[in-house]
Amino acid sequence: MLPLDPHADIGRRAWVTCPNCADHRGCATCEERRRCGRHWRYLLSNTGSVLHLQCPTCTHVWDHETGFGATRGRPRRPFGDR
Repeated sequence: MLPLDPHADIGRRAWVTCPNCADHRGCATCEERRRCGRHWRYLLSNTGSVLHLQCPTCTHVWDHETGFGATRGRPRRPFGDR
């Protein structure tokens, strides 16, 4: 297991399922897609719409694309620029 990131702060949390441990399975609150008091993730930082997260249960670190706001897709070229 990795240690908790030094930027991990309980005040910055996200409710995203952990792709490593899936600790949310069997939790009625999580299955209803509501915010659970036990199955949250540390929100370490974000870059546009990409969240950088760490699971407090298994300490797995990963990036999650939310699809909201400014995404990290390819920059669009201005019309006529070929």
